[in-house]
Amino acid sequence: MFIRSERLFLRPAWPEDRDELLSRIADERVVRNLAHAPWPYTGEDARTFIEAPQVHRLPSFLVTVPDPHGARIIGGCGLSPHDDEVNLGYWITPAEQGRGYATEAARSLLGLARVLGHQRIVAHHYIDNLPSGRVLEKVGFRRTGRVVERFSQGRGYASPSREHEVVFEAPADCDGNDAMSRRRAA
Repeated sequence: MFIRSERLFLRPAWPEDRDELLSRIADERVVRNLAHAPWPYTGEDARTFIEAPQVHRLPSFLVTVPDPHGARIIGGCGLSPHDDEVNLGYWITPAEQGRGYATEAARSLLGLARVLGHQRIVAHHYIDNLPSGRVLEKVGFRRTGRVVERFSQGRGYASPSREHEVVFEAPADCDGNDAMSRRRAA
């Protein structure tokens, strides 16, 4: 599965990505804001990520920026299970932050999530990572009001994490009626 957005190309990780992936994510400023990435992040961790099987409804992508010489890796994003829900996660390497890439990647991934039939997506950010919260709000997430302690392998301890959600409207049928309207009419 691949996604092309205005500036980005989201694609699966390939074995030849190991060294470039490692050079982009092996930064404590990145890993400390992720729940499942260890610190220090090693070549073995990159290999494990690359070799993990893709799950159709929970895809994982590298975020790349195409240019005339190829497409350089600038981050990652994906859908994953979390407490019986579908969680959206992302990261952007520090040298590329502040350019709207996380917003563009998250928005693209949400579009795919809807096509895959997900009705609710959650996302979390550690409360000391305010830029991530702003990204979530830009792409349509709303705060649920829940702040929970969430363990971060990169930090090595649990930290307060704010939960956000996106709930997709029911798809319209071929007459333009949504499922809720059909239920009210019955």
